[in-house]
Amino acid sequence: MIKAVIFDLDGTLIDTELYYRIYWPKALAHFGYQLTDEQALTLRSLGRPFAPKQFKEWFGEDFDYIKVRDYRKEIMEEVLDRDGIKRKPGAEECLQYLKEQGITAAIATASDLVRTEKYLAKVGLRAYFDKLISATQVAEGKPSPDIYLFACKELGLKPSECIAVEDSPNGVLSAYRAGLKVIMVPDQTKPDAELSKYLYACADTLADIKDYV
Repeated sequence: MIKAVIFDLDGTLIDTELYYRIYWPKALAHFGYQLTDEQALTLRSLGRPFAPKQFKEWFGEDFDYIKVRDYRKEIMEEVLDRDGIKRKPGAEECLQYLKEQGITAAIATASDLVRTEKYLAKVGLRAYFDKLISATQVAEGKPSPDIYLFACKELGLKPSECIAVEDSPNGVLSAYRAGLKVIMVPDQTKPDAELSKYLYACADTLADIKDYV
């Protein structure tokens, strides 16, 4: 029996993943680096220590990940504060359904908790969530299973009692490795044959998740 649904944030519940795809290359260009679109896509939900290592592989051991990341945050936040954030299609319908069914909703995100609270409040979804879990609370971010194992522990549930909802390969692998059933709601790319092996289901929108709980 499914007792909880744990959602990724960026690209899954809110339409922010595209901004990362745009503003990582812009931030890198500011410091004299060039990031391809293919490389930007591999960064989706990639957490510590994997993201810093990936950048060093691409740009050398002297690459200052924190400096570039902080600049990316700054220019991206300016745009989001100006233009606002949109919910992904079916988000509130899905969360309202879970609430009516007595199924717990939680967040497991690569974003820090301050930004997570801010974004959820902006789109009017904060009240639906019992727990917010950030990769900053665990040793390793996605695609490591740490964040989902910690989320299940915080909820007092077994991984087999939970469904994870993700939009990216790194997120799917994280949840699958932790032993959760994984529903992918694709955002920037569809799952390939390899990634599909790890999915319990692939849904067109968040509203479709009610068919699997």
